[in-house]
Amino acid sequence: MKIVLTGGGTAGHVTPNIALFDALKEKGYKIHYVGGFDGVECGLVSQFGIPYYGISCGKLRRYFDLKNVTDIFRIIKGLFDSVSILKKIRPNIVFSKGGFVVVPVVYAAFLLKIPVIIHESDITPGLANRLVMPLAKRVCTSFPETLNYTRKKGILTGSPIRAALFKGSKQEGLRLCGFDTIAPKPVLMITGGSLGSVSINSVVFELLPKLLEKFHVIHLCGKGNIKEDARIGYAPWEYAQDEMPHLLAASDMVISRAGANTIFELLALDKPNLLIPLKRSVSRGDQILNAISFEKQRYSMVLQEEDMTPDILYDAIILLYERRRDFIQNMQNSAVNDGVNKIMDEILLWTKGR
Repeated sequence: MKIVLTGGGTAGHVTPNIALFDALKEKGYKIHYVGGFDGVECGLVSQFGIPYYGISCGKLRRYFDLKNVTDIFRIIKGLFDSVSILKKIRPNIVFSKGGFVVVPVVYAAFLLKIPVIIHESDITPGLANRLVMPLAKRVCTSFPETLNYTRKKGILTGSPIRAALFKGSKQEGLRLCGFDTIAPKPVLMITGGSLGSVSINSVVFELLPKLLEKFHVIHLCGKGNIKEDARIGYAPWEYAQDEMPHLLAASDMVISRAGANTIFELLALDKPNLLIPLKRSVSRGDQILNAISFEKQRYSMVLQEEDMTPDILYDAIILLYERRRDFIQNMQNSAVNDGVNKIMDEILLWTKGR
C-alpha cells in the first residue's frame, strides 16, 4: 500500500504528519511526501529518509496584494506538478495536514479519484483546509467544536503525537537542568513557543526570585532571549529539540502558548498547564479559541496575555499547582488523547474503500 502525505509552510503543518510515520510503516504503507520546493517541510521530512517531491505552490491572502495574482499561476503549476507526481506514485490514499501547499495536491488527487483524508488542528479551519474540505472523504478534527464546520465528513480524532515524546526520562531531564544534585522541588516549565515570547519572558524574569522559592524552573526563552544568569534551580534554554521529551518528563506543570500541536502534546502527557494564548491583534485568534476549548474541557487554566502581570501570573501558577491532580485526572479521561490510532483507523478504512 502507498500513501502520500502533504502539508507544509510551518512546522505545525508537518510534525503531525511525522507523528504518523511509525504507525504507517507498521501497517505496511510505503510513505511519500509532497511539499513545497523550499518549504520548512523539506528539511523536516528529509531526515527520516522518506521520498520527498517538491511542487510549486502559492498563497492566497485575505488582503489585497499583487502576489495574489502571480501566486494563482504558481498554484496552477503546482496542480500540474501534483498530477504528474501522483500518477507516478499511484498512491492508495492521500493524507493532508494543511498549509497552502496542500491545495494543488488535494485537487490533483480528486481529479485522479484518489481518496483524501484531511486533518484540521485548530477549532476554525484555515483557508487552505476550507478550500479542500469539499473534496475530502473524511475530515479529522482535534477539537469537538470543529465538527460544526465539517458537516457529515467530520470525525473527532485529536491530534497525532510524536512517539518520541513518550520516551522521555524524568531523571535525564533533571540531570540536563542540573536539578538532580540539589534539593527536590516541583518543576515548572515555561515556554513561549519555538521563538520565545518577549511578554512572557519579561514577566517571568521579574517573577523569578519568587518562583524559585517554591519551584525549580525550566525556561525555554527563544533564541537570543536568555537574559538571566543560571542560578540554583533555574535552567534557561534558548530552545530544546532532542532534549524536549526529557524536559517534559521532568516537569510537573507547564506554562505555554496555546498552539494546537503543543496543547495536545501536553494533554497526551497529562501535564497540568496554564495557557497564555497569542493576542488576537497578532494572530487570527485560533490560540484563544484553542485555549478556551481546553479550559471548558477542564484540561487547562487560561490567562489572557493582556491580563498578565507578575502577581496575577504567580497566583495562577499557585492555583494550578493546588489543582494539578484534578487536571491530570481530567486529561487521563480524555477521548482525544490517542490521535495516531484514531487517524490510522480512518486511513485503513478509506484505503480499503470504506
